[in-house]
Amino acid sequence: MTSSNCRFLLKNGLIPNLAENPSVTTLLEAHQGAYTTTRTHSDGSLLLFWERHMNRLSNSLRILLNSNPELLFNSEACRVPFSFVSTKPTMWDSLVQSLVDDSMRKALPLVLDKRRSGEELAITCLVSGNVDSLEELEENFSTAFDVYVHVGSYVPPLFGIHQNRARLAVVGRGRGVANAKYSDWVRGSCSDGRQRKQLEKLRPPYVNELLLSNNGDQILEGCLTNLFVVCHKDVNGDYHKSSQRDNESTVSIELQTAPIRDGVLPGVVRQVILDICSRNKIPVREIAPSWSEREMWSEAFITSSLRLLQHVEVIQAPSSWESLDTQTWTDVTWEEKRFENAPGRITAFIQKAVMEMASMEGYPVSLFDYR
Repeated sequence: MTSSNCRFLLKNGLIPNLAENPSVTTLLEAHQGAYTTTRTHSDGSLLLFWERHMNRLSNSLRILLNSNPELLFNSEACRVPFSFVSTKPTMWDSLVQSLVDDSMRKALPLVLDKRRSGEELAITCLVSGNVDSLEELEENFSTAFDVYVHVGSYVPPLFGIHQNRARLAVVGRGRGVANAKYSDWVRGSCSDGRQRKQLEKLRPPYVNELLLSNNGDQILEGCLTNLFVVCHKDVNGDYHKSSQRDNESTVSIELQTAPIRDGVLPGVVRQVILDICSRNKIPVREIAPSWSEREMWSEAFITSSLRLLQHVEVIQAPSSWESLDTQTWTDVTWEEKRFENAPGRITAFIQKAVMEMASMEGYPVSLFDYR
């Protein structure tokens, strides 16, 4: 099924006077700020994990205000008022929710009328600092921000089929401000963003996601995703090659993903999966998967807000970490880990559970009361 390619952009609840509505990438490259992306589910009737996304957007906004305001305001020398820094988190949550809801009520009817049956909607909410308003700011915090809501058609890929598998490559270091989701990572105008642009030169053919590591062994996350691997170990805690599973009573599995403290984005779907594993007593260890222990990996998958969960077919990594100082992927000697018969049993179980939670936590589009 092909997408209808309809898309709309609202700025502070109004349609800007543009020749055509930009793509999401163009929007994020043009404006600094905190953002989050989600989509609808169940034929456009539910928003996926909407409340979690609004909380993450509010958290990202507060983190940037407190530690890196230059990533929020288009100014290296902006001075954030103390009233911003001292504002309670609940007030920021309420402010962000009200600003976004106003645009959502106006954007949804524009796109829903053009959406084809079976299509979903991809929604990106960007909160950008308005540095000119900081000088005149008093109590009305909302005037210090511009809120962009981009809504477009989206056709979710089918899970588990060969053409939708993930092929990954470890190509560079982690981000500096990983605990917030911000547009400069896309724009390339800060050190992190310039780093990401450079990483693209190291992307081997057919690789559809780049992985980050600070030392070439512990894998943190993808540029746009979180990474999970299923690792095999025996009852004594020793790790086994994934093929050595003759006695199921003495071998157990452990799901591994890098902890937030290592500098990874606290992805919404990442937390959903941790919740699922806790509820279903699936062993999880928040530790960065080690490339040197890849023979013990039997499954791997990546998560994102649009695709939700995507099984991994192969991971590539440089045989020498220093070789990444070269200019292009052709100058690097690659090693790889392949996952046979993917998606595996654990991956398939978690994917099914994620879809069930998506329905349980789905936010009805009708609650925006735009009619």
